[in-house]
Amino acid sequence: MSISDLFDSEFKSRNKGHFSAIARVALADGNVSEQEKEFLNKLANRLEISASEYEEIIENPLKYPINPPYLYTQRLERLYDLARMVHVDHQLGDKQDKLLRKFGIALGFTPSNVNYIVDKALSLVDKRVDSDTFVYEMQNMNK
Repeated sequence: MSISDLFDSEFKSRNKGHFSAIARVALADGNVSEQEKEFLNKLANRLEISASEYEEIIENPLKYPINPPYLYTQRLERLYDLARMVHVDHQLGDKQDKLLRKFGIALGFTPSNVNYIVDKALSLVDKRVDSDTFVYEMQNMNK
């Protein structure tokens, strides 16, 4: 196995774990709305999840291990991607804040600060900042 194959395999596995974690959050209440389904479809496409993998994960999201980002910077980068997806096109409407808070908890942010983090994240995304600015601002929001 070449190094590029190993990297691709690890990258694909991490994406499946990430998608599985988000699917678990969306499926937690037993009801996936049409907006949530559209969001999951969009996320699967972005994470290069095939149609068969998508169905398999939706059928059993517990099959894939959750690989929460260990580093705070990585959590912020994932939050940036998710915030942009739920906020920029307003696909989820009023549910965007609630869903992003759930995703924030799944990413490893604590319940005591997730509201503040999500509000700040949505504010930055609304200003259309790039990922580097987003991470910088999020890391320095209490300074």
